[in-house]
Amino acid sequence: MSISVAVVGASGKLGSLVCRLISESADFHVVAALGSSSDLSEALAADVIVDVSLPSISRKVLELALANEKSILIGTSGWSAERITSVEPLIAAHPEVGVIFISNFSLGSAVASYLATLAARHFDSIEIIEAHGVHKVDSPSGTAVSTAERIAKARDADVPAPHADQRARGQLVGGVPVHSLRMEGVVAKQDVIFGGEGETVTITHTTLSDRSYEAGIMAALRALPDLKGKLVGLDRVINIKGTRRE
Repeated sequence: MSISVAVVGASGKLGSLVCRLISESADFHVVAALGSSSDLSEALAADVIVDVSLPSISRKVLELALANEKSILIGTSGWSAERITSVEPLIAAHPEVGVIFISNFSLGSAVASYLATLAARHFDSIEIIEAHGVHKVDSPSGTAVSTAERIAKARDADVPAPHADQRARGQLVGGVPVHSLRMEGVVAKQDVIFGGEGETVTITHTTLSDRSYEAGIMAALRALPDLKGKLVGLDRVINIKGTRRE
């Protein structure tokens, strides 16, 4: 039986991709495609909800889904660990509802971020440079924030960053300086740079086209109907070795 989906933010670049992938699948179909002028209650016609809207709207979509016992996949940027923690009581109050937060649907990005957590405990100098196109409205990117938070967690301590008071040193996330580029000709790129005595290591992920998101979107969507509780990160959806469900 095909599962009906409401896509919030359907008119955006990612939302359009999500709608296309669902329309091409045999196990899902779009029953509501919500744009900026839509009433959020239109999403309640669906079995599950996908939110790829804006950071300012995303929490309202989550609250609507929880209040109506609808599982939800959130791919909207801006959901830092602190922001997710702030809604955990709401999620806990609806234990039968599944909630998945994913900052980046690229399988390669998930692997690169995981590798960064493995390297994090071996280096004290760590910085991130992330680049996106000029139309991306937020910075740092959700992927960079998530990577920096996971690095800090893997180290059990913030990364020491010299001269962090200087504006040119980037925004600190878990002690990691994050530098954001917004440029023409760029889809997405992230470099995590580790410095040690006499050496540096760089873990790079480059997105060349939106096709890199397709497998991750469908993997997350297919994990949603049977999920109860919270799941954070594509790495936990695809079960990269060494990770666990939260």
